[in-house]
Amino acid sequence: MRAAVILFPGSNREGDVARALHQASGVRPPILRHDEVDLPARTDLVVLPGGFAYGDYLRCGAIAARAPIMDAVRAHARRGGLVLGVCNGFQVLCEAGLLPGILMRNADLRFICRMQHLRVENNRTRYSNAYALGQVVKVAIAHGEGNYVADSATIERLEDAGRVAFRYCDAAGKVGGLANPNGSTHDIAGIYSEGFNVLGLMPHPENLIDPLIGGVDGRGLFASLMAA
Repeated sequence: MRAAVILFPGSNREGDVARALHQASGVRPPILRHDEVDLPARTDLVVLPGGFAYGDYLRCGAIAARAPIMDAVRAHARRGGLVLGVCNGFQVLCEAGLLPGILMRNADLRFICRMQHLRVENNRTRYSNAYALGQVVKVAIAHGEGNYVADSATIERLEDAGRVAFRYCDAAGKVGGLANPNGSTHDIAGIYSEGFNVLGLMPHPENLIDPLIGGVDGRGLFASLMAA
């Protein structure tokens, strides 16, 4: 699995993602600047990390979605290549048209930084096959604009096609109420593209890969990718 991580001005999780990929594969991925125009030859996976690309001016991810490297990312996705967007990367994917919907301000208008439980909604993808269906995992969230919103027809298509990747839940797997940290529609924490090759999620699995920092539930995503 050949991976590449994209670095925008204001990204701050590129090192965490690179470390998680290295732990899973034994290979350190290159980190590409936003103003490059090509991906490395034979790239399998592109990762857009978390942070505050371009200071989150305009809408979160709106400027990054128009960076030169994103033309190569879009072409990679159209060819069926894997693209993972985490937190700010999820926002960029939506603004770039690679995923439907948009990420709005959290319902309480506050930045949230804490541990959060997720429920695995589809374990038959290249991002999730190391998890069990319905498995509850604990990862980290850190965002001010994580409230996923889309029109009702889009939400229905996502649900019917199994394109909801993860939902916010409590430790017992129950969704709704206080288990939803940001007001996201249908408790959605992550979604897939129509071809299931593009995944965007707000939580940070890359931060939970070592027991020294609170748990290893994030390893499953990277192990799934390496197995694919």
